[in-house]
Amino acid sequence: MRDDPRLPTSSHFWRSPLRGTWFTAVLGLVLLGGISVLFVTGLVSYAAYNPDLSPVNDTTPDKGVLGFYLFDWPAGPSWLYRLSQGVHVTLGVVLVPVLLAKLWSVVPKLFTLPPARSVAHALERVSLLLLVGGALFQFVTGLLNIQLEYVFPGSFYPLHFYGAWVFVSAFVVHAVLRAPMAVRAVRARRRDEAELEAPRPAPPTASRRGALWLVGGGSLLLFVTTVGQSLGGPLRRTALLAPHGGADPGGGPNGFQINKTARYAGITDADTRPDAWRLVLTGPAGTVRLSRAELLRMPQHSSSLPIACVEGWSTADQWWRGVRLRDLAALAGYHGAPPDVLVESLQRHGAFRRAALRGNQVSDPRSLLALYVNGEELSLDHGYPARIIVPAAPGVHNTKWVGRLTFGDL
Repeated sequence: MRDDPRLPTSSHFWRSPLRGTWFTAVLGLVLLGGISVLFVTGLVSYAAYNPDLSPVNDTTPDKGVLGFYLFDWPAGPSWLYRLSQGVHVTLGVVLVPVLLAKLWSVVPKLFTLPPARSVAHALERVSLLLLVGGALFQFVTGLLNIQLEYVFPGSFYPLHFYGAWVFVSAFVVHAVLRAPMAVRAVRARRRDEAELEAPRPAPPTASRRGALWLVGGGSLLLFVTTVGQSLGGPLRRTALLAPHGGADPGGGPNGFQINKTARYAGITDADTRPDAWRLVLTGPAGTVRLSRAELLRMPQHSSSLPIACVEGWSTADQWWRGVRLRDLAALAGYHGAPPDVLVESLQRHGAFRRAALRGNQVSDPRSLLALYVNGEELSLDHGYPARIIVPAAPGVHNTKWVGRLTFGDL
């Protein structure tokens, strides 16, 4: 039955003349470079959350040795996270046609019988299973997260983090075994009748170069319809495939993108009215409660900073005004170098209603408890009565509807 041309286990079942060693090798080398960049920027994105700072920030509590590279995330340059995460998300989307074409080019090998000719062959097939399964898992979960479709069986962060290590382990093994052959195939345009090329190909309707141009065109189209969400400005209107693409929502000083509305977070006017809301500071000086009017009487400072989120979207620089976090740390009793701080939102449920910031983020003069944006009071959706804004921090750490700041070692 293995030689029955009606079954995929037969080499005669696969008749496309496009499949071949050179075609697969070109796609493989593109993925080798692209996925390497994806992995590095993914690790950088994980480090930006400062997961070793506090259990509040640690979305992967059992990472163990996988966190060997972690470092204190810097507070500058202000566009650092916007750049690294924009590259990660945009490149991941752009590589989708390349990945699909590569999987299509090697699909006959998945049906090769017998499934294992030796122990070494069996190990290679297992690594391919982890490679293909890991690639599909990482790309699918990443794309769903970009589209704000949280349908995973658990939190996106640990799933994507652990999945990345499984996938990259198989990817490295595959690259070590196959990259030299891929380079030789591209240089010599070597044919490999037994492996990838159809023994009885159907009449060609396109050349392999034409197929590569089609794949490249698909990637270019995805780039154009995605990258604007990271770059902002006029290009945002071209980001048709991004939830935060298109024109800025609404008008006026508060007319820029948001990820979580006050209604979604369960924040009401009753929580934020002047006679009800107080900012609670905790530190060596004890507990200090401040109304918004009292915060406005403190020295006010301004910062021009963007908001950049893990989904790859970011705003243009907005002009924020409020009280420096380091001044609030001094009010809480820290008159030297500011310590870490735990920020708690009025939001009662859901992820990231609490976030911890490093001392270097607190001490940066651009880090604010913002009360105004672009010359106007914060809207409720943008965090009224007060929100955090920190340079280079992931958007979810710029906590909205702040209710409490606890300074100290976390």
